[in-house]
Amino acid sequence: MSTNSVQEKLTQLLDDAISAIDAADNVSTVEALRVNYLGKKGIVTGQLKQLGSLPADERPQIGRWVNDAKRTLQKRLSARKQELESAARGQQLNREVLDVTLPGRGNGVGGLHPITRTLHRLQSLFVQMGFETAEGPEIEDDYHNFGALNIPESHPSRAMMDTFYFDEHTLLRTHTSPVQIRYMEQHKPPLRIIASGRVFRCDSDLTHTPMFHQTEGLMVDEGVSFADLKGVLVHFLGQFFEDKLHVRFRPSFFPFTEPSAEVDISCVMCTGQGCRVCKQTGWLEVLGCGMVHPEVFRHVGIDSEKYTGFAFGLGIERLAMLRYRINDIRLFYENDLRFLRQFN
Repeated sequence: MSTNSVQEKLTQLLDDAISAIDAADNVSTVEALRVNYLGKKGIVTGQLKQLGSLPADERPQIGRWVNDAKRTLQKRLSARKQELESAARGQQLNREVLDVTLPGRGNGVGGLHPITRTLHRLQSLFVQMGFETAEGPEIEDDYHNFGALNIPESHPSRAMMDTFYFDEHTLLRTHTSPVQIRYMEQHKPPLRIIASGRVFRCDSDLTHTPMFHQTEGLMVDEGVSFADLKGVLVHFLGQFFEDKLHVRFRPSFFPFTEPSAEVDISCVMCTGQGCRVCKQTGWLEVLGCGMVHPEVFRHVGIDSEKYTGFAFGLGIERLAMLRYRINDIRLFYENDLRFLRQFN
């Protein structure tokens, strides 16, 4: 094969390839042409492989021609690909053009989150009973979260496996009880408050999340008794669930109250008959409570010989799950509109 015939063949090959590239009307066709001419088994690549059969003195010249043809095709392929991609983007923009002067369509009406609805209902019921609302910081110190509440150094709740610590003395609050301490430090009896907000614990499963909401209640005055505590909670639970529930108080232990109790209600799922939710007992635990411990009064400078008080704490998610018959606490935080729209 002579040098002239090889050059003519390459020139014809280049002309045919350029014509095919210019005629390509989509990116996939351009890619197919690249593989056909420049791929490992492509036509131009094959020309390079044939150099070995040519005379030694002709190989450099023909090799340059082949490489020049290869670079020309690469540039032409790249340019054509960019042209087609730019045209496709232009067509897409034309199809998706948005006229911002048109009136809106499909504006849905939102609704309050079930946790927010539950919290508002709870606060409204306690305000009707004369309680005020109080707030406190979510980042707390060890003293207000534990020490002032008579929680000893050895208590399990202080462990890092249960509490999110920033350093040795700073943490994310594990309950809203510190708000009671801060409020009593700044106000004198009589006191009647509820404190609601987010709290944080190292826990996560079907019925627990690392962040959840609590409400703490506190009443301090002369002559406040456990009977007052029972009266407030029984009235609240009946109003909240809008039903005549059976309520029972079981002896328990909390470092910041004495005596302490846990409160159960007759199961709202089976009306006390026994089901899977209440584990066939007919009862559901809803909150903890008790008379404020004298040691807590000492920390905030309140005379425990003159004043008595009660405190209680309940989980907002727990009440919401029972009120709305929800069996997985994680549904509250997955932002699934199919779930949330039920509360519109």
